[in-house]
Amino acid sequence: MAINNVSQMANTFKNYQVDNWSKSIELGKNFNQKSSIPELAESASSSQSFGDFLAQSISKVNSLQQDANVAMQKVASGDSSNLHETLLAVEKADIAFRQMNQVRMKVIDAYKEIMKMQI
Repeated sequence: MAINNVSQMANTFKNYQVDNWSKSIELGKNFNQKSSIPELAESASSSQSFGDFLAQSISKVNSLQQDANVAMQKVASGDSSNLHETLLAVEKADIAFRQMNQVRMKVIDAYKEIMKMQI
């Protein structure tokens, strides 16, 4: 099943009831390091389930990428001549995407390790 947008991801989370997969935890108290992206760090400070945190993070990365696309379109069409803000938006979206990809890889590795365990 391919997931094309964030709303499909949220529907998938609801369909598979990911809230039941883990207990609610308080993120942020267990981590000493802050996220390099302030928008993602804000979501780690409240008490929520891992599925909610993941869905919220994915939607924020998606919005950063959309903002970068809009900024690039404005520069390309000549509506904006501020190249610096455009490059900052693109870099911010790139860093957020790379960070989300690393989280994805860690979750997959953890899943593989759990599947190797014998019951």
